[in-house]
Amino acid sequence: MVRIAGTNLNNEKRIEIALTGIFGIGPTTSTKILEACNIQGNPRTKDLTDDEVERIRAYIDKNLTVESDAKILITRNIKRLKDISAYRGLRHNAGLPVHGQRTKTNARTKRGKKVTMGSGRKKAAAKT
Repeated sequence: MVRIAGTNLNNEKRIEIALTGIFGIGPTTSTKILEACNIQGNPRTKDLTDDEVERIRAYIDKNLTVESDAKILITRNIKRLKDISAYRGLRHNAGLPVHGQRTKTNARTKRGKKVTMGSGRKKAAAKT
């Protein structure tokens, strides 16, 4: 099993797809890494030589912010937005969508489970 940037890569997947398992690397970045490391044909992870794995590892360490460093950077950026009371920071604080999505309907992922609001009549009638 190949381990790069603290992540075990899947041996059965092609290296271009396996690299996307590292936090901070997507499909486009993965392709650029392979081009920069001179790896042709998009082989499976298990078929890579030790030299190729080392080139990939060195390139990622030198040129990219991945895994815990990337997570820390994102957390710091959000904290900065909250501290300066930017609109995006206020949305993060409130647990609402940040990028202008509608919230009257949808946005269930951020807002949580639907809570039905009643008129209160049934409860008042039941008490008397």
